[in-house]
Parts: sequence; C-alpha cells; structure tokens
Amino acid sequence: MGGLRELVAAFVVPGPAGVAVRDRLRVSESDAALLAGVGMFLGSLAAGDLAERCRQGPAHDAASWAVRKRELTGKSSARWAGSITKATHDQWALARRGQAAHMAWLRRQIDSVEARLSRPLGAKADKRDGLVRGYGSRGEWHAKSRRLQTLKDRLAVVEADWAARRVHVVRGGKRLANTRHHLEAAGLAEQEWRERWRAERMFLSADGESGKRFGNETIRVTDTGQVSIKLPSPLAHLANAPHGRYLLDATVAFKHRGEEWLDRITANRAVAYRIHHDVARGRWYVTASWQRAAAPVLPLEAALARGVVGVDMNDDHLACWRLDVHGNPVGEPQRFFYDLTGSSEHRDAQIRHTLTRLLHHTRRTGAAAIAIEDLDFREGTSREKHGRNKRFRRLLSRFPTAKLKARLVSMAAELDIAIVAVDPAYTSRWGAQHWQKPLTTPTRTMSRHDAASIAVGRRALGHPIRRRTAPPHDDQSDRRGHRTVQARPDTRRREGPRPRIPGPRTRSVSPDTERKRATRTSNTGRDVRSDQVWVQDSLLLTD
Repeated sequence: MGGLRELVAAFVVPGPAGVAVRDRLRVSESDAALLAGVGMFLGSLAAGDLAERCRQGPAHDAASWAVRKRELTGKSSARWAGSITKATHDQWALARRGQAAHMAWLRRQIDSVEARLSRPLGAKADKRDGLVRGYGSRGEWHAKSRRLQTLKDRLAVVEADWAARRVHVVRGGKRLANTRHHLEAAGLAEQEWRERWRAERMFLSADGESGKRFGNETIRVTDTGQVSIKLPSPLAHLANAPHGRYLLDATVAFKHRGEEWLDRITANRAVAYRIHHDVARGRWYVTASWQRAAAPVLPLEAALARGVVGVDMNDDHLACWRLDVHGNPVGEPQRFFYDLTGSSEHRDAQIRHTLTRLLHHTRRTGAAAIAIEDLDFREGTSREKHGRNKRFRRLLSRFPTAKLKARLVSMAAELDIAIVAVDPAYTSRWGAQHWQKPLTTPTRTMSRHDAASIAVGRRALGHPIRRRTAPPHDDQSDRRGHRTVQARPDTRRREGPRPRIPGPRTRSVSPDTERKRATRTSNTGRDVRSDQVWVQDSLLLTD
C-alpha cells in the first residue's frame, strides 16, 4: 500500500458565474450587408489594436491602455473603443497563458522521452523505484531519439518567445488560417474559405452598462425584441434612426432564459451582446450574456444530506447508481448512452441530452447531489504517455471532459442539484474488486463501470470503497452481534454490537415452555422430549 498516492478530498463544485443565451437574427439582405460592413470595419480596428497590444507586451499599463482607447475613439466611438480594447487585452492574456501551458507541456514530453531512452530495450517499469519501461525495439528507440530533438527545438523557440515577451495570435483562428493551405482536403473552395475568414474576423461585440437604457447603449435590444446598433462615426451616414443608430428589421425573442433576460433589461442592468455570422448555414445570430451574483457554495455535508448519485464517465455512456447516506446502493444501476462520433455539433447535442436524462433521474430518486470524478484528460493524450495504444489516445482526445463538466455544472445549478468532485484514483479497480461480484444476481449483470459509480459515490460520502463484511459465526446464534450495517465515521459506538431489544428473541426459549412440555400428552403413545415416566391410561370398556 506504500505505492498508493494521496487522495484529494471531495469538494462541491462552485456554480456558474455567467449566463449566455442565443437566438437567430432573421435579417434582410440590406441589414445583412450593413452588419457585414460594420463588422469588417470594426474588425480592422481590432486587428490594429491587437498588433499594438502585442508590441507592448507585459509592460502594458493603464496609461498605455488609455492611449489606445483615445486613438480608437476618434475612429469609431468611445463605447466601441472600450469594447475593442477590452477584447484585445483578454485575447493577449489568453495567448500568454497558452504559451506558458505549451512550454510546460513540451518540458514534460522531453522528460518522458529522455527517461525512456535511458532505459534498456524491453525493460519493464518499476513503480516502486520510479523507473519507466524502455522502448520495445531498436527502431522505436531511434524514432523517439529523433522526436526528442524535434521537441527540444520547439521548446527553444517557445522559450525564446517567452523571454522576448512575444506572443503569436491569429485573429480568425489558427486552424482556419492553416486550412487555407489545404482547401482540397477540407472540401472548400477559395471563395468559401474567404467568406468564413471574413466572418471570423468581424467584430460586433458590445459590453453592457448598468444604468443605461436596456443595459447596453451600443447594441440595444428592447423588451419588444427590436435590435438597434450605434454606428461608428465614419459610417454614421448609414443610420436610419436618430442619434446615429441603425434599426434592424429583424426582432429577437430569447426562448431560453427569456424571463431572466427581460427582468435585467427592464431594470436597466448590464447585458453584453455579440452578433456573428454562420457562413456554413447562412444565418446571423445574436448572443446575450450577463454575469450572475456569486452564490455561496453549499457545504459538503448539506449537499450529501439526502444521499448522492455516483457517476462513472466512459467513452460511450454514463454509469450511475443512487446511494443513501450510509453508502449503500439503492435501486438498480442506470446507464445513459451517447455517441461521440461525427461532427462537434452532434457530440455536443449527445452530451446535452445525456446530462438532461441524468439530472432528471437524480430528481426522481430524491437525491440532491451528483458525485463525479474530477477528470482532466488534457495532459494525458500524448503518445509519450500511452505509447502505441493509438485507440486509447484517440478515445481520450475525443472525450469532451471540459465541455461535459461545464454543461453539467450549469444545468445542475438550474435544478438546485449540487455537483461533488472526487479524486478518480483507483475507483474502477477497487469498485470492481469490492462491489461487482457481490451485486451480480441472476437478473442483474454488473459491469466494472456500475461498480465504479458506487466507488465514486462512497468516496464523496466519506466512506471507504471496500464493503464491510460480516464476521464468521461460531454457531447459529447471534452472539457476535450484527456488524454489517453501514455507519458514518463520526457515529459513536458504531463498531459495537446492536443493543438488546426487550421481548422474545428469535431462537430463544419461552419461560413457560417447560410447563407445557410436562403437561403435554403425545398422540403417538410416547414422548421422547419428556423425562417423566409415561403410564398408559385404562381403557373404557362398554357393552
């Protein structure tokens, strides 16, 4: 047991801090042309501001931010300049964090390859001594040595950029930019790619302002659904409404969270809007987002007061089981299947439907919490860690762990269901060892995933994963006491026998048993259970 790592305590996951809803914007051709023109104009300003922000590097301060905002104000407006500079700053910070994460990932890969190259060919791993296994053949060893040099060259480039405080950001996305060189493989014509590129580089986002009319002065959506945009000063001649505004023909009606959105704009609370164009579908959309007040995190004991539903995440389904407060499985196991093949939209819909069924099942069982493993596969998809197991690497790469956790937290918050994250170490192994065989019946087939869901739930409740088995009996009496009942760790005298219950007990002799035996007459002529001498009564003779 010395080789086991220390487990992290379970905790309640905080709820979402923001809300975003989207609706289709059925614009006319003239409105679509104007939106495209405004978006491309503001996108060019955002590209120039991003270049200036990248040149400043970490030396950026409030004074330089104010200079950039003043320059953009003369080209657009004060509010558009504020939205552009804030979005630029966030984009640069995200690129900087990604650069640090990529550098750390390269160093881990280099250490892993070097450790395996230093081992003899075919050497087995030794966890006690911290030794990894060696490569299987000379050819593999040679290929990995070449890859090591490639990783070191990439690390040197990233470290040089980090030392020079230089980041690389692509407005429109690096993946779409690389697709330009592989149009045939992507199945796109050059004109189609250019339309997507222009749509991704447009800028039509406005931050909300509390106290302003309907919560936003730049992109305004009224309570009746009318959408209007404050045009930049060079495009003010295109306005069709007073004060340099353009009123769209299309209206908006947010179906999801519509009442919450309406309450905010009626009270003039801040709501941010973003208008974007989906070229593949030929549709325009508007997204409304706002922040929520930070809700206090529910204590772990209160979240688990009514039991928990343990969930084991797998490649094609979620295995779950309801557990009471003592850690005993209640009812039957449940499995919610999904299909992760196909497009990202299909996978996202599959995850959303599966989580909906899981949450509805949790409400039906009466539990107020869901226990789930705190998994993070982002660092475990490299070929250096899993070797030639390409199938398993693909499984981890396509598993939407981050999206599943984010959706589960946001959807559970609407139903007042707490999410408890537990350490995933050894749940599948110990669950199968202690729960798979005992719970298998002629009418129930237990899988390792069902047993793992019990392990996850018991770990969230604070119970050990192993089952408490009954002690061996000396005979048929209950002199050892009943010791298989689950009890919480803080329960006093939980290891002692159960208390004596007044009244007659099973397999005990009643006080008047001896009296009944002494006066009882056998119908067979003899009584083997009595020590008294038996005498035959005289026969009654009649004529």
